[in-house]
Amino acid sequence: MPRHAYSPPLLLRNAHLNTIVGGRLRRVPPPAYTRERIDTPDSDFLDLDWAYAEDSHHRAQHAVIIGHGLEGNSDKPYIRGMVRALTGAGYDVVAWNFRGCSGEPNRHVHFYHSGSTDDVETVLSHVRTRYDHAALVGFSLGGNKVLKYLGEQGHESLADGGVTFSVPCDLTTSSDVIERRENRIYLKRFMRSLREKVAEKATLFPGYLDTKGLENIASIREFDDRYTAPLHGFRDALDYWDKASCKHVLEDIRRPALLINAQDDSFLSPSCTPDTDNSWLEIDTPRYGGHIGFVTRRGLYYTERRTLEFLARIWSPGRDAEDPAAACPTRLLNT
Repeated sequence: MPRHAYSPPLLLRNAHLNTIVGGRLRRVPPPAYTRERIDTPDSDFLDLDWAYAEDSHHRAQHAVIIGHGLEGNSDKPYIRGMVRALTGAGYDVVAWNFRGCSGEPNRHVHFYHSGSTDDVETVLSHVRTRYDHAALVGFSLGGNKVLKYLGEQGHESLADGGVTFSVPCDLTTSSDVIERRENRIYLKRFMRSLREKVAEKATLFPGYLDTKGLENIASIREFDDRYTAPLHGFRDALDYWDKASCKHVLEDIRRPALLINAQDDSFLSPSCTPDTDNSWLEIDTPRYGGHIGFVTRRGLYYTERRTLEFLARIWSPGRDAEDPAAACPTRLLNT
């Protein structure tokens, strides 16, 4: 399959328009999901939304697991679009809802965070009981989880590879960037959803969470300092961001992986696109794309084309699984 450079419609060379059109305004029919609830080792649950290859006469041999972004779910337009592209190409797909993101609160007072890869392993282990081959796709926060998991597991990874887009590989600097005035419209939406989640948890777990002044929390740092870090065993927001960032383990990835971060992504700092010599990791930096935008004039979005191209390479018959060059032959730096 040919490689695709990204060239957006002229109007969508504006990063914010690309982000909003791709993430909010795109209309994709809902997939025919089948929901499955699985238990986690710590007695919680995860809701998986399955969609199956369009050619139902032949059982798919490959499954793709998709992870969404901050406060996302399997119903987001970018997830729906990816599901449609993958099932159309003959893959079975599971759109994985992070803890507390499936429309029902999870069982514990804590929920999910950017660096929690134990759930990645749980989902992969479950999927691999049915399929010989599985790959990961992650957007934004979900992309950080994918790359962190691949780095932590190295050659022991249960995934054959991973494709990621708009990834905050350095959570410390990206958290500063998202606080900028230009991102206020996105930040308000994230914070409203996060505050609602904490308020709901406080009702379910009386006495565990201090909600005094919750309605006034307007920054990621304040929220993570007060809730995310202590709930998940970190000292504070800075400790959480540092330990949860995938940048520390990118050199340890030993499965084919692809990272695509647009140069004009207003959520990401320069350090979110790392400089690494790891031949297992292909890094592309299109000039345009926004944050999980990558809108195209017609047909599949750029994210979907690149994912199909990548999967075709790593799952090509006869490919040497121990040869990174076979799956990541070159680096394509779009300028």
